[in-house]
Amino acid sequence: MKFAHLGDCHLGGWRQPEMQKLNLESFAKAIELSIKEEVDFVIIAGDLFDSAYPGIEVLEEAFSQLKNLKEKNIPCYIIAGSHDYSASGKTFLSVLEKAGFCHNLYQAETRQDKIFLNPTISGRTALYGYPGKKTGLEIAELKNIKLQESPLFKILVLHTCLQGAIGSLPIESIKESELPKADYYALGHLHIDYNKEGFVYSGPTFPNNFQELEELKYGTFYIVETSPLRIEKKLLKLKEVEVLDLEIANAITATDKIISELGKKEVKDKIVLIRISGKLTQGKISNIDFQAIENFVKERQAYAMLKSTSQLETEETQVNVEIEDMNLLEEEIIKKYIKQENSKYDPLIQPLINALCLEKQEDETSSVFQSRLINEVNKTLNLE
Repeated sequence: MKFAHLGDCHLGGWRQPEMQKLNLESFAKAIELSIKEEVDFVIIAGDLFDSAYPGIEVLEEAFSQLKNLKEKNIPCYIIAGSHDYSASGKTFLSVLEKAGFCHNLYQAETRQDKIFLNPTISGRTALYGYPGKKTGLEIAELKNIKLQESPLFKILVLHTCLQGAIGSLPIESIKESELPKADYYALGHLHIDYNKEGFVYSGPTFPNNFQELEELKYGTFYIVETSPLRIEKKLLKLKEVEVLDLEIANAITATDKIISELGKKEVKDKIVLIRISGKLTQGKISNIDFQAIENFVKERQAYAMLKSTSQLETEETQVNVEIEDMNLLEEEIIKKYIKQENSKYDPLIQPLINALCLEKQEDETSSVFQSRLINEVNKTLNLE
């Protein structure tokens, strides 16, 4: 038997349109390669979607790709991950299953405090699955699972943290020895490259954030043959990633410095990652003209630009206040800040705080409350 092992697709996870497009294209590429490899079935080990209720465009693409599998008579087996899991059980995974595009592997019954997983049979393999849950709630339950016996090649599909894979990270996890015996463990949840003694994390089909793009560069999935066991990683290499890692101290001259360094790199049709670190001794982060930087990389035909300033420190204004009555603390902090900063916007501080202290009324919808809050802020800023 030959199968594809995917996971952590997180369709709909990117807010930038060009990155969301790449995410969907990467998933489509994984399905295309799986069909080309003539696999007997496809496994998705959780987090097909980034949320339990994805947008229409994301659903359309997911349906389209799973339809391609169905038309080739290639079954798709799934479990819920921590992102597309819902305690109520009402997610679009159920819609996909009822539409006949996939089959949920989670079939269990409880006997004497043990959770017995029933197999789904596909050819000469028995597939078992248990869903991932929010904040690792599945781990305690996984310690009590048992597999209904089968003489076939056994695949256990999980979306969880394996102790051997997380190293010294302080994350709740389960030991390999605490899991029932299987021939292959199709794992999702950790976005890492891990393949050890049949325990395999597929990695994401596309990196999900700045750091993952920096570290992983591309999406991945696996093609697995069962006899003999052969596990092959496939790279989903759609765009190259160009990283600019720059330390700065002067925010006023930083824009020119960043553009100068970018001018030394070939960025055409690449994802450009700009990581800025250091401690600012002159200027503020707002002095860096990221719009000018983005315009520069677009002129050089870069596919997209992402930035990170999380490692950039600023010398923040400290406000020291001594006061006996804590009810007057906010008022005294504002007075002290105004005295130090002396800005033309100082008179707006207290009115804006008051406007933003509006509370949502009972039975008031979120959209109505949002509209009321925006109107109040607009009045305060004289924008009406």
